[in-house]
Amino acid sequence: MNGSSCHARYRFRRLAVFLIVTGVMHFLSPSYFRAPVPTWLGPERLLVAGSGAAEVVAGALVLVPGGRQAGGWAAVALITCYLVSHGDALVRARPDRPRLLERPVGAVARLVVNVLYIAWAVTVAASAP
Repeated sequence: MNGSSCHARYRFRRLAVFLIVTGVMHFLSPSYFRAPVPTWLGPERLLVAGSGAAEVVAGALVLVPGGRQAGGWAAVALITCYLVSHGDALVRARPDRPRLLERPVGAVARLVVNVLYIAWAVTVAASAP
């Protein structure tokens, strides 16, 4: 196996593990995931449970060679939806807030990190056979 295909194999696995672990954490630590959900978006508990389950499914699909492309694109769509929450946090961010993620620099960092997650998932989906 050449270095390129070895790197691609681990990229798939890392994304799958990331999605599955993050999805499971939605159920183990729901308050952490409910906190950034804007109240106007709807019932936080349902949104967190649904997105957690969707992350686990997307991660499982990425692990299966035949589902890798679908799982990758599902991850892209799911993580893109999270930008609504992060954009809302940026609008509400204030420099005097006690938590870093509630300040403008933290809100921008959240957006940047999520855009990188999207790019990672796009790379996996686009390179799947």
